[in-house]
Order: sequence, then structure tokens, then C-alpha cells
Amino acid sequence: MATIHDVALDAQVSPTTVSRYINNRIELPASTAARIDAAIAVIDTEAAEVAGRRHELAREQKRLEDEVALIEDRVATENGKLYGGSVTAIKELQALQEEIAGLKARQATIEDQVLEVMESIEPIDAEADALTARRDAQLAERARLEAIVADTCAEIDAAAEQTRTQRAEAIRDIPDALLAEYEQLRSRPGQVGVARLVGTTCHGCHLDLAAVEVDRLKKLPANDLVHCEECGCILVR
Repeated sequence: MATIHDVALDAQVSPTTVSRYINNRIELPASTAARIDAAIAVIDTEAAEVAGRRHELAREQKRLEDEVALIEDRVATENGKLYGGSVTAIKELQALQEEIAGLKARQATIEDQVLEVMESIEPIDAEADALTARRDAQLAERARLEAIVADTCAEIDAAAEQTRTQRAEAIRDIPDALLAEYEQLRSRPGQVGVARLVGTTCHGCHLDLAAVEVDRLKKLPANDLVHCEECGCILVR
């Protein structure tokens, strides 16, 4: 039959061990989370500035392209007049030709500007892609660390649950009154419920008992429940 001594002195099945498991549960360090969040905030600020520049260039590109479309419509209209037969006077035909040539020259100029804007957008898009990659890397690092924390906590929780199960099995046959006394003793701040008596020293309070008291305890039957006169814990002789 298990005894209170068996339960308390086996570190693998003690409530102290369970507490140690629980205390060893970890979280992602606040400093690490703050560092990652700060890095992401910086990236987001940079990305917002890049997006702003990209937006302005896109607006300029759209404006120029709209102007090209208007010129193309105007050229089509003037070509209709030039070749439609409604204009027959030489001077008017020459004027139409000159206007069409001017419009096409203007169109070519604007199209060159569109290309310049598009070329300006390319490095900005590359910059935005780089920022996205940096942000993703920070998020991946956080996810990696959180996964490590989760795995570690899962292992700790499993070990703690196993310890609880083992302890429940070990104390099953201990009388309720004895177990209640042990639990009451163990619950005292800074104290243990059971400790070994090694020589004249109680390993619960690490104080030496009087030689007369030790001699008295040695003469008691092995199954008698004895307590340390200094700290009150149950002594295992």
C-alpha cells in the first residue's frame, strides 16, 4: 500500500512537480513581440509612403493617357473632314493637315511622357515588393516563435497532466484524514508537507533537531506518523 511518504517524496508524482511544470510554461517574450511589431510598423510607414508615390504617378499616367485618347479622337475627327469631301478649299485642307500634324506631334510627346511615368513606376513597384517581403518575413518569424512557444507549452501541459494522473493513482489508497493533513501542511507558505530526516537534520526546514528528540523518534515504530518539532512537517525516517 502506498504511504503518504511515497507520494510526497516521489518528485515525479508530487504537486510540487505539477506546480513547477505550470511555472515553466512560457509566453512569447514581450520584448520580442514588441521588436517585431515595431519593425512591422516601420515597414508599414515606408509602404504607405511608397504607395503614395505610386498613386501620384498612376494618376499622372491616367491623366496623360486620357489626354492621348482625346487627341486620337480629335485626329479622327479632323481626318474625317480631310478625307470626307466636305472640305474642298485648298487652304482649308492645308490647315487641316497642319492641325492633324500638330496633334500627332503632341500625341507623340505625351506618349513619351507616359513611358517616362511608367518607367518611374517600375522601381517603386520593386520597392513595394521588397517591403512586402520584409513584412512577410517579420510575420513568419513571429509565427515561428509562437509555434515554438505553443509546442513547448503543449509538452509542459502533457507532462503536468501525466504527473497529475500518476499522483492520483499513487494516493488512491491513502486515508483521507492523512492525506488532508499532508495537503494542509504542504499548503503553508515556504513549507513542505513531508521531508526526510537525515541524521539529526530535517530536510524540510534544514534545521537540526535536538539529539533527545531524534533518539525518541528512532525508538518509535516505523509506521508511526512523526513530525518535525521545528517546522511541523511529516518526517520520513
